[in-house]
Amino acid sequence: MKTTAQLKIAIFISIILLTGCTSGHDENTQIPLQVFLVRHGEKIDNSKDPNLSAEGLERALTLAGVLRNAGIEYVHSSDFIRTRDTAAPTAEEQELEVELYDPDNLSILVEKLRKTGGRHLVVGHSGSTPSLVELLGGDPGAEINEEGEFDRLYIVTVAKDKSVNSVMLRYGNMYNPMPE
Repeated sequence: MKTTAQLKIAIFISIILLTGCTSGHDENTQIPLQVFLVRHGEKIDNSKDPNLSAEGLERALTLAGVLRNAGIEYVHSSDFIRTRDTAAPTAEEQELEVELYDPDNLSILVEKLRKTGGRHLVVGHSGSTPSLVELLGGDPGAEINEEGEFDRLYIVTVAKDKSVNSVMLRYGNMYNPMPE
């Protein structure tokens, strides 16, 4: 699929940019940071803490495949079934534990990400994901459509000199705001 190939190329280029920033650091230098951010996959209903639907589970597996060679070192999820289940395939494939965060207190997560550096996957929600992109210095783009938009993949790269580069891509079944 052409879109998957384009996504892999964009991730590869982002990794190269981050790798170029990783030559040694001291305690006064920020460790380079690359964060892959997604909203959870499709859910079965609109209850408070629903499971993923079959389409959402497929999206979680697609995400793990897309990020397979991205060098993810940390996986973060809010403490909801849909976000944990979206994060799980990537964490399992990379042999990592899913670390929980509070989507209502993103400043704590941002501080942790910046202090830790490296490559992180963060799975969140339609409101918290763009907010986190913005807190990291990236461009969140337009508001996420709550009802049907689950395909955004943001990549925010923060170099040692604190310069920020962000890109928003799409993965899996694409969101179409105009029904056919």
